[in-house]
Amino acid sequence: MLGQMMMRPLSIIEILRYASDCHPGGEIVSVRTEGDTHREAYSEAYARAAQLAHGLARLGIQKGDRVATLAWNGYRHFELYYAVSGMGAVCHTINPRLSGEQMGYIINHAADSVLCVDLTFVPIIEALHPHLPKGLKLVVMTDRAHMPDSDLDLICFEELLSGEATNYDWPELPEETAAALCYTSGTTGHPKGALFSHRSTVLHALTVSIALKDGLKEGARILPVVPMFHVNAWGLPYAAPLVGASLVMPGAKLDGASLFDLMEDERVTSAWGVPTIWQGLQVEIKKRGRNPAGFEQVVVGGSAAPASMIEAFEKSGASVCHAWGMTEMSPIGTQGLLSEPMRALPQDEQLRLKAKQGRRVFGVDLKIVDPDGNVLPHDGLSSGELFVRGNNVVSGYFRNDDATAAALDKDGWFGTGDMATIDEHGFVTIQDRAKDLIKSGGEWISSIDLENIVIASPKVANCAVIAVPHPKWGERPLLVVVPEEGETPALEELHEMLLEHVAKWQLPDDMVFVDALPLTATGKVSKLTLRDQLRDHKLPDAG
Repeated sequence: MLGQMMMRPLSIIEILRYASDCHPGGEIVSVRTEGDTHREAYSEAYARAAQLAHGLARLGIQKGDRVATLAWNGYRHFELYYAVSGMGAVCHTINPRLSGEQMGYIINHAADSVLCVDLTFVPIIEALHPHLPKGLKLVVMTDRAHMPDSDLDLICFEELLSGEATNYDWPELPEETAAALCYTSGTTGHPKGALFSHRSTVLHALTVSIALKDGLKEGARILPVVPMFHVNAWGLPYAAPLVGASLVMPGAKLDGASLFDLMEDERVTSAWGVPTIWQGLQVEIKKRGRNPAGFEQVVVGGSAAPASMIEAFEKSGASVCHAWGMTEMSPIGTQGLLSEPMRALPQDEQLRLKAKQGRRVFGVDLKIVDPDGNVLPHDGLSSGELFVRGNNVVSGYFRNDDATAAALDKDGWFGTGDMATIDEHGFVTIQDRAKDLIKSGGEWISSIDLENIVIASPKVANCAVIAVPHPKWGERPLLVVVPEEGETPALEELHEMLLEHVAKWQLPDDMVFVDALPLTATGKVSKLTLRDQLRDHKLPDAG
C-alpha cells in the first residue's frame, strides 16, 4: 500500500523563494572586487536571479547546459547558484587555485557553454583562452564602469541583467535533475567531477540545518570563509537562506586582519573554514587581545584541526564544531556538536571529543573495513578505511566510469580513502589519508597525530609530517616545520612533547625548516608536493 500524499519535486530555487517570502531580515553582505561593500536582502537576490535567468536564456543556455563560475564569495556568485540551477542548467564552480592545465581540462571536460568570472580572474582566462572550448561565452561579474580592457569578447554581468523581468517562470524539474558540478582538486590524476542533483542539494541543506543548529539559525550572521568554488561553500549558500541566517561574504580578503575587521563590523556570529585560515585569525585575535564582537562559533573542516587550535578558540569564548566530509558527499558527512549529556562533562573531556571529526549527520551511513573488506566494530580502537553511503553521496563520477568503478565497493558504498576509527558513541576519528600514513617496520604511524602535537609548541607556526624511505624500516617520519618568527625549535624538545602522547618508535627521525608549507587548491597542506621536494632527503641513520 502506498501513501496518499502529494509528490512535489525538491527544487533548489524553492529555497530562495522561501527565504524571500519568509525571512525578510536575511541578507547577503559582500566585500566586492570593486573595493566596496554591497548588501541585498534575499528578496532582492530572488528578483535578480530571475533577471539573470532571463539573461542566460538570451545567451542560449538551455536545460542541462553547464554554466561555469570562476569567482570569490559574493552576491553575484550566489545569484548564479540559483538562477542557473533554477532554469534547469548546471552551475559548474571552478577553483581558481588549480593550475592552468587543470582548469583548462575541467572546462573542456565539463563542456561549459558560459563562463562567469570575477575581475580578479580575467587575466587567467586571457592566458587560458586558446585552450578553452570554441564558442564559450565569457561574462565578467561587474558593472560597465569596472569592465576591464581586453582583446577577448567579454559580456558585462550587470548589463546581462539590465531591463530583464524580476520574475521568471521557473520550470518544474524532476528532482533528480543535475544542478551543480564540482571537481575534486586532482591531487592524483585528472580532477574528477561530482554531479549534484536538486534532490541531493536540498536534502543536504535540510540535513546541515538540523545538524549544525547551534550556529545555523534565523538571525545568525555567518561568514563562509570556505570558498563557494569549494564544494558549494559546504552547502552554506543553500542552508543559510533556508533557516533565515545572513551571509557575510569576504571576497578575496582572507588574511587574519581583514577577517577580524569584517567580523567585527558585521557582528558575525559563526565562521566556517579550513584550519589554515583560522591560524591567521588566531594570530590577529592574540594581537588585539579579544575576539571580534559577537563571535560565537567556528566550524572547521577540510583537514583536522589541531587540539591546540580548538582549545584556543574555546578559551576565547568561541565554541568549535569539527566537521568532516568530501566533495563526493556534497560535502558534510559528520559534525562535532556535543549532545546535552556531553556538555556536562569536564572541559578536558569535551575538548577531547571536539578534536574528533564528530558523529554522522542524518542520511549518511558509515562503516570502516579492513583490507579484505571485512566490516570492523565501532569500538574506537579498530582502524580501517572509511566507507560512506547516503542521499548526498555520489554514485559515480561525471563522464568517468573507470574512477567510479574504483571508488565503489561491491555493495555500492563509496570508499573515502581516509583511515579512521569510530567509537561506541559514533564519533569518527580520521587518522590519516591512506596515502599519508607512514609504514615503519610493518607498523603504521599517523602523520596527523604527530602534527597535532607539534603544532602546540609556541615555537612552531605550522608543521607537517611525511614519510621518507629508510633502508631498514621501509619508511620513517620526517618533520617539516615552519618556525615562529625568531624561534629555532630543537628536534629534541619536540620529541619530549611527543613522548607524552606517542611511543618512542613513532618519533620523527629528522626535522627540516621551511618558510612556508605548500598548499593544495583547497587550502590543505600538499604532502604530495612536500614528498616530491624532499624525496632525496637523507635521514641521519639511513646511510
